[in-house]
Amino acid sequence: MAVFVEKRDRAIMITIDRPPLNVLDVALLHEFGEVLTSCAQEQSAHVVVLKGGGERAFSAGVDVKDHTKDKVPEMIEVVHGVMRRLLALPQVTVALVRGACLGGACELASCCDFILAAEGSSFATPEIHVGCYPPLALARFSSLIGYHRAAEMILTGRTFSAEEAARMGLINRVLPAAELDAGLETLLGELLGKSGAVLRVTLKGLRELSLTGFSEALRRSEEIYLRELLATDDVEEGVRAFLAKRRPRWTHR
Repeated sequence: MAVFVEKRDRAIMITIDRPPLNVLDVALLHEFGEVLTSCAQEQSAHVVVLKGGGERAFSAGVDVKDHTKDKVPEMIEVVHGVMRRLLALPQVTVALVRGACLGGACELASCCDFILAAEGSSFATPEIHVGCYPPLALARFSSLIGYHRAAEMILTGRTFSAEEAARMGLINRVLPAAELDAGLETLLGELLGKSGAVLRVTLKGLRELSLTGFSEALRRSEEIYLRELLATDDVEEGVRAFLAKRRPRWTHR
């Protein structure tokens, strides 16, 4: 068990705890998906908070071992199933980020309504370094942070500081590490002081309007990944090189 749930009044706290970097493998994602399904039934909860265990990482992303050609179809289905459930939750969702928030975890956090990050945290979609791309980011980040910022994140794979992520609109608030929990309590106070019924209806409209076209975009991103990306030689080389801790030898085909 790597996903822990705590109910606090009208808030549900979910912690992904898989030391040292809370890497998301298929088994953990199945577990997380079941937790989200349960959260959706909690009528008395109006906020869901997602965080990573420890101080080093919110999560370093989806396990590279699950990016091989034989495992990718299941991995894509499970990862995107979790993200779709997160986007469909009736509660306001908050990602609380300490440390690294990379790859699929960055995509996962971006599915939350709020992202609060500690100073020193970092954000990246580095999949391009191992010969693939982040499908949800491809489908959504252009509308979320603008085309050119999305292109820089996805095509270079470079790491952005929490301050840079806030300036580009990827996250909401940056706080000193020692004040992150207090910052969460401030936000919870702002949210839970409102009518839970009105929050749910307003959130439903906000998401529906902002996500217009997203489902089709993600479906198309998945299709390109499975039909075209997996047909390249370099997609396998990137994974092999990462696991062998060497530089990839690209053939560019």
